[in-house]
Amino acid sequence: MSILTSIKMAMRNIRGNKTRSFLTMLGIIIGVSSVIVLVSIGQGSSKSIADKINSLGTNLITVTITNTDTPFTQDDLTNIEKINGIKNVSPVISGRVTLKNGTNTQQVRLIGSNAAYEGVRNMSINSGRFIADIDNDYRQKVAVLGSSTAEELFPNQSPIDQYILINGDRYKVVGVLNSKGGSQGQNDDEMVIIPFNTAQRLLQTTHISQFYAQSTSQDTLERAMFDIKIYLSQIFHGDTDSFSVFDQQDIMDTMSSVSKTLTLMLGGIASISLLVGGIGIMNIMLVSVTERTKEIGIRKAIGAKRKHILSQFLIESVVLSAIGGLVGIGMGALATKIYAVVTGGTVAYSLSVMLFAFIFSVIVGVVFGVFPANKASKLHPIEALRFE
Repeated sequence: MSILTSIKMAMRNIRGNKTRSFLTMLGIIIGVSSVIVLVSIGQGSSKSIADKINSLGTNLITVTITNTDTPFTQDDLTNIEKINGIKNVSPVISGRVTLKNGTNTQQVRLIGSNAAYEGVRNMSINSGRFIADIDNDYRQKVAVLGSSTAEELFPNQSPIDQYILINGDRYKVVGVLNSKGGSQGQNDDEMVIIPFNTAQRLLQTTHISQFYAQSTSQDTLERAMFDIKIYLSQIFHGDTDSFSVFDQQDIMDTMSSVSKTLTLMLGGIASISLLVGGIGIMNIMLVSVTERTKEIGIRKAIGAKRKHILSQFLIESVVLSAIGGLVGIGMGALATKIYAVVTGGTVAYSLSVMLFAFIFSVIVGVVFGVFPANKASKLHPIEALRFE
């Protein structure tokens, strides 16, 4: 008997028991669709994280100073900016402040930095201007607002050249940023940026505990990081615990590792449904062997060999799981699309994952179909014909 004939017989048997065949395939359908949905969501989360990290700025090096006993000064920043391969250096000081305009009040994150911060952190101005070096040199009380903060404090009007209170001090609004969204648990649209020296006075601190350095290109990034570490080691007398230096790739690698582990775990949990579906196929095929014992006896009596019976039941098992796999792929893709529309989350379809889920479903059909098929092929024709 040819494989094509076996497939036709399998399809005829499946159509003859539609309800039972559907219930048998249901475990495979749920398993395949679960794998596709969970892995698509996991990969979408990884992509979203990567996009957010890349939006922080290009060729960005983040330096955090943890040693407060040895002062890190503006002169040190100037020396770091002179390192070969460094394009910009931007000191950062941050804190929570209260903004007020008339009766409108909002608590936001305050960032104190210099003019280079705009390019280093990949920001853009919607209206007005960014803080300038002269604002920093003369400790000017000027502010640049995030888009959401500007809308909250100045509804239906332009905030440019108007004044706000920051912790009770009067500041002139000189610019409004374009919307950028959130990253690393912080919303860049809900903040205010003022000159670094002004922020030090406002927050009553003289320490420089963090700064960003931007390399001239991706090729010079690694060398620039190495040179920064060498300079900082000299300042802190070789104490590498006094500072940390990392780039976006370090953050991305860490986040990707966590995300991949979570995706694999979710995919593994979903794959259990496929195994359960396989057990269902084996159970139904065993029932089918019992029901068709006389048919097997007749076929053997007229010359069918053991391999013909084996292949017939094995192919029927594979056809069941393959149909379930195809339906599961369609349902998984549909469910993933619905999730993206309803939640607004990011999903990433993967043809390789869909193919893997389908192949795995077929393998499940083969593995769990072998035992029933083997049992059918071993039936003695005389005993099979006597079976009631």
